[in-house]
Amino acid sequence: MTTLERLKRRLRPGEVYRRADLARWSNAVDRHLKQLVEDGTLTKLAGGLYGVPKATVFGEAPAEDGKLVTSFLRDDRFLVASPNAYNTLGVGTTQLYDKTVVYNHKRHGKFSLGGRTFDFRVKPAFQQRRPTRREQAGGPRPRQRTAAVVRDAAPAARGSQLWECAHQEVLC
Repeated sequence: MTTLERLKRRLRPGEVYRRADLARWSNAVDRHLKQLVEDGTLTKLAGGLYGVPKATVFGEAPAEDGKLVTSFLRDDRFLVASPNAYNTLGVGTTQLYDKTVVYNHKRHGKFSLGGRTFDFRVKPAFQQRRPTRREQAGGPRPRQRTAAVVRDAAPAARGSQLWECAHQEVLC
């Protein structure tokens, strides 16, 4: 079994890897990355950031935002917020947005990761997602949720149950 085949066996569909993560399993990581991208096993998402496509009945699915941002930041302390979350709360418009805002402690600026635009904003403090009862009991973590930032909500909506629900970063 070659080193390239051993590296392929370690890759999991839907996961995002940094070049440094793959370097420990390969003695010629740049050559192996080039070969894996050429044969379609990996897709290059950004400089030094690679994803393994997940096959679905509709084709290849992109990596989840949470996994993508975690690998990019090398940190899991962030909050993904999208104006599209207003639509799930019923207070938004029918307009769809193509950028996602990420509040974090490390990076600032607009970055294109995997063909999607992320607007990273450094904030000294923001509310973390609360662990669910299942997580507290040691169960598996649910998929990353997207929270809406409601500070720009209409004044009439402030104080309502919907506003309170969104402010607690829980999708009702």
